[in-house]
Amino acid sequence: MNYYAGFGHDDFVLCLGYKGDSIRNFFENYSTQSGQGDLKWNVTLADTGEDSMTGARIKKIREHVKDEPFMLTYGDGLSDIDINSLITYHQSKNSTVTVTGVRPPARFGELEVGSDGKATGFNEKPQASAGLISGGFFVCEPAVFDVLEDRQDLVFEKEPMQSLVAQKELAVYQHDGFWQCMDTYRDWQLLNEMLEQDKAPWKTS
Repeated sequence: MNYYAGFGHDDFVLCLGYKGDSIRNFFENYSTQSGQGDLKWNVTLADTGEDSMTGARIKKIREHVKDEPFMLTYGDGLSDIDINSLITYHQSKNSTVTVTGVRPPARFGELEVGSDGKATGFNEKPQASAGLISGGFFVCEPAVFDVLEDRQDLVFEKEPMQSLVAQKELAVYQHDGFWQCMDTYRDWQLLNEMLEQDKAPWKTS
Protein backbone atom coordinates (compact mmCIF):
# COMPACT_ATOMS: atom_id res chain seq x y z
CA MET A 1 0.00 0.00 0.00
CA ASN A 2 2.91 2.32 0.73
CA TYR A 3 4.24 1.50 -2.72
CA TYR A 4 0.98 2.40 -4.47
CA ALA A 5 0.71 5.58 -2.40
CA GLY A 6 4.20 6.52 -3.56
CA PHE A 7 2.74 6.80 -7.08
CA GLY A 8 -0.17 8.91 -5.88
CA HIS A 9 -2.74 6.13 -5.51
CA ASP A 10 -4.06 6.16 -1.94
CA ASP A 11 -7.67 4.98 -2.17
CA PHE A 12 -7.78 1.32 -1.09
CA VAL A 13 -10.37 -1.43 -0.71
CA LEU A 14 -9.13 -4.42 1.32
CA CYS A 15 -10.91 -7.73 0.78
CA LEU A 16 -11.01 -9.14 4.30
CA GLY A 17 -11.32 -12.83 5.05
CA TYR A 18 -8.98 -14.91 7.20
CA LYS A 19 -7.64 -12.81 10.10
CA GLY A 20 -9.90 -9.99 8.93
CA ASP A 21 -10.45 -8.82 12.50
CA SER A 22 -6.70 -8.40 12.98
CA ILE A 23 -6.44 -6.30 9.83
CA ARG A 24 -9.46 -4.23 10.86
CA ASN A 25 -7.95 -3.69 14.30
CA PHE A 26 -4.65 -2.58 12.76
CA PHE A 27 -6.25 0.14 10.67
CA GLU A 28 -8.70 1.27 13.35
CA ASN A 29 -5.76 1.76 15.72
CA TYR A 30 -3.17 2.73 13.12
CA SER A 31 -1.80 5.84 14.82
CA THR A 32 -1.01 4.08 18.10
CA GLN A 33 0.20 0.80 16.56
CA SER A 34 2.47 2.34 13.93
CA GLY A 35 3.64 5.43 15.80
CA GLN A 36 3.27 7.37 12.54
CA GLY A 37 0.19 9.47 13.26
CA ASP A 38 -3.11 9.36 11.45
CA LEU A 39 -3.33 7.55 8.13
CA LYS A 40 -3.81 9.92 5.20
CA TRP A 41 -5.23 7.28 2.86
CA ASN A 42 -8.84 6.33 2.23
CA VAL A 43 -9.13 2.68 3.30
CA THR A 44 -12.33 0.66 2.93
CA LEU A 45 -12.38 -2.62 4.87
CA ALA A 46 -14.73 -4.96 2.99
CA ASP A 47 -15.70 -8.27 4.59
CA THR A 48 -15.64 -10.68 1.66
CA GLY A 49 -15.91 -13.90 3.69
CA GLU A 50 -13.34 -16.21 5.19
CA ASP A 51 -13.94 -18.99 2.64
CA SER A 52 -14.23 -16.86 -0.51
CA MET A 53 -11.76 -17.48 -3.31
CA THR A 54 -10.08 -14.66 -5.24
CA GLY A 55 -12.75 -14.24 -7.92
CA ALA A 56 -15.53 -14.19 -5.33
CA ARG A 57 -13.72 -11.51 -3.32
CA ILE A 58 -13.40 -9.25 -6.36
CA LYS A 59 -17.07 -9.77 -7.21
CA LYS A 60 -18.07 -8.65 -3.71
CA ILE A 61 -16.34 -5.27 -3.90
CA ARG A 62 -18.15 -4.00 -6.98
CA GLU A 63 -20.17 -1.52 -4.94
CA HIS A 64 -16.94 -0.01 -3.62
CA VAL A 65 -15.15 0.46 -6.96
CA LYS A 66 -18.40 1.42 -8.72
CA ASP A 67 -18.08 1.93 -12.49
CA GLU A 68 -14.50 3.10 -12.58
CA PRO A 69 -11.26 1.39 -13.62
CA PHE A 70 -9.35 0.02 -10.65
CA MET A 71 -6.09 -1.67 -9.80
CA LEU A 72 -5.89 -5.07 -8.18
CA THR A 73 -3.09 -6.86 -6.39
CA TYR A 74 -2.45 -9.57 -3.83
CA GLY A 75 -0.67 -9.13 -0.54
CA ASP A 76 2.19 -11.52 -1.19
CA GLY A 77 4.23 -9.95 -3.99
CA LEU A 78 6.75 -7.10 -3.92
CA SER A 79 8.15 -5.36 -6.99
CA ASP A 80 9.74 -2.18 -8.32
CA ILE A 81 7.15 -1.95 -11.10
CA ASP A 82 6.29 1.56 -12.31
CA ILE A 83 2.58 1.65 -11.41
CA ASN A 84 1.79 4.67 -13.58
CA SER A 85 3.52 3.10 -16.59
CA LEU A 86 1.37 0.02 -16.04
CA ILE A 87 -1.76 2.20 -16.12
CA THR A 88 -0.63 4.01 -19.27
CA TYR A 89 0.08 0.68 -20.96
CA HIS A 90 -3.34 -0.65 -19.96
CA GLN A 91 -5.05 2.40 -21.42
CA SER A 92 -3.16 1.98 -24.69
CA LYS A 93 -4.30 -1.63 -25.12
CA ASN A 94 -8.05 -1.01 -24.77
CA SER A 95 -8.44 -4.31 -22.87
CA THR A 96 -10.70 -5.27 -19.99
CA VAL A 97 -7.76 -6.37 -17.84
CA THR A 98 -4.01 -5.94 -17.96
CA VAL A 99 -1.84 -8.32 -15.95
CA THR A 100 1.82 -7.76 -15.18
CA GLY A 101 4.00 -10.57 -16.51
CA VAL A 102 7.22 -11.23 -14.60
CA ARG A 103 10.07 -13.69 -14.70
CA PRO A 104 10.46 -14.99 -11.16
CA PRO A 105 13.86 -15.62 -9.62
CA ALA A 106 14.83 -19.27 -9.78
CA ARG A 107 14.77 -21.03 -6.42
CA PHE A 108 18.01 -22.92 -7.04
CA GLY A 109 21.42 -22.21 -8.53
CA GLU A 110 21.62 -22.61 -12.31
CA LEU A 111 24.38 -24.79 -13.78
CA GLU A 112 25.74 -24.39 -17.29
CA VAL A 113 27.34 -27.57 -18.61
CA GLY A 114 29.66 -28.03 -21.57
CA SER A 115 29.71 -30.99 -24.00
CA ASP A 116 32.54 -32.53 -21.97
CA GLY A 117 30.36 -32.75 -18.88
CA LYS A 118 32.28 -30.03 -17.07
CA ALA A 119 30.58 -26.99 -15.59
CA THR A 120 31.05 -23.85 -17.67
CA GLY A 121 29.13 -21.56 -15.35
CA PHE A 122 27.12 -21.32 -12.16
CA ASN A 123 24.63 -18.60 -11.30
CA GLU A 124 23.27 -18.38 -7.78
CA LYS A 125 19.49 -18.03 -8.07
CA PRO A 126 19.33 -16.18 -11.41
CA GLN A 127 16.16 -14.73 -12.85
CA ALA A 128 14.29 -17.43 -14.74
CA SER A 129 14.90 -17.10 -18.47
CA ALA A 130 11.87 -18.97 -19.76
CA GLY A 131 8.24 -18.02 -19.49
CA LEU A 132 6.32 -15.22 -17.83
CA ILE A 133 4.05 -15.68 -14.84
CA SER A 134 1.41 -13.40 -13.39
CA GLY A 135 3.11 -10.94 -11.06
CA GLY A 136 -0.21 -10.09 -9.42
CA PHE A 137 -0.36 -6.40 -10.40
CA PHE A 138 -3.52 -5.83 -12.46
CA VAL A 139 -5.47 -2.93 -13.95
CA CYS A 140 -9.15 -3.70 -14.49
CA GLU A 141 -12.07 -2.05 -16.26
CA PRO A 142 -15.56 -2.40 -14.72
CA ALA A 143 -16.35 -4.91 -17.50
CA VAL A 144 -14.29 -7.44 -15.55
CA PHE A 145 -17.33 -8.02 -13.35
CA ASP A 146 -19.13 -9.48 -16.40
CA VAL A 147 -16.83 -12.53 -16.30
CA LEU A 148 -17.18 -13.07 -12.55
CA GLU A 149 -19.85 -15.57 -11.59
CA ASP A 150 -21.50 -15.24 -8.19
CA ARG A 151 -19.76 -18.25 -6.61
CA GLN A 152 -17.79 -18.56 -3.39
CA ASP A 153 -15.33 -20.97 -5.02
CA LEU A 154 -14.60 -18.74 -8.03
CA VAL A 155 -10.84 -18.44 -8.56
CA PHE A 156 -9.97 -15.32 -10.56
CA GLU A 157 -6.93 -16.98 -12.14
CA LYS A 158 -9.02 -19.82 -13.60
CA GLU A 159 -12.32 -19.36 -15.49
CA PRO A 160 -12.42 -15.53 -15.43
CA MET A 161 -8.91 -15.06 -16.79
CA GLN A 162 -9.34 -17.91 -19.26
CA SER A 163 -12.52 -16.22 -20.48
CA LEU A 164 -10.67 -12.91 -20.88
CA VAL A 165 -7.96 -14.66 -22.90
CA ALA A 166 -10.58 -16.28 -25.16
CA GLN A 167 -12.18 -12.86 -25.73
CA LYS A 168 -8.74 -11.27 -26.37
CA GLU A 169 -9.44 -8.94 -23.47
CA LEU A 170 -6.33 -9.71 -21.37
CA ALA A 171 -3.26 -7.56 -22.04
CA VAL A 172 0.17 -8.33 -20.58
CA TYR A 173 2.51 -5.65 -19.27
CA GLN A 174 5.99 -7.18 -19.22
CA HIS A 175 8.09 -6.20 -16.22
CA ASP A 176 11.75 -7.28 -16.31
CA GLY A 177 12.74 -5.60 -13.06
CA PHE A 178 12.57 -6.80 -9.48
CA TRP A 179 9.73 -9.07 -8.37
CA GLN A 180 9.58 -11.46 -5.44
CA CYS A 181 6.72 -13.34 -3.84
CA MET A 182 6.50 -14.21 -0.16
CA ASP A 183 5.04 -17.70 -0.28
CA THR A 184 7.47 -19.44 2.06
CA TYR A 185 9.46 -18.79 5.21
CA ARG A 186 12.59 -18.61 3.05
CA ASP A 187 10.96 -15.85 0.98
CA TRP A 188 10.13 -14.03 4.23
CA GLN A 189 13.75 -14.28 5.34
CA LEU A 190 15.06 -13.04 1.99
CA LEU A 191 12.78 -10.00 1.87
CA ASN A 192 13.49 -9.04 5.47
CA GLU A 193 17.24 -9.30 4.86
CA MET A 194 16.88 -6.98 1.87
CA LEU A 195 14.94 -4.53 4.03
CA GLU A 196 17.49 -4.65 6.86
CA GLN A 197 20.37 -4.10 4.40
CA ASP A 198 18.54 -1.14 2.80
CA LYS A 199 18.39 -3.05 -0.48
CA ALA A 200 14.60 -3.09 -0.88
CA PRO A 201 13.67 -2.11 -4.47
CA TRP A 202 9.99 -1.89 -3.53
CA LYS A 203 10.54 1.02 -1.12
CA THR A 204 9.47 4.37 -2.54
CA SER A 205 11.04 6.50 0.20
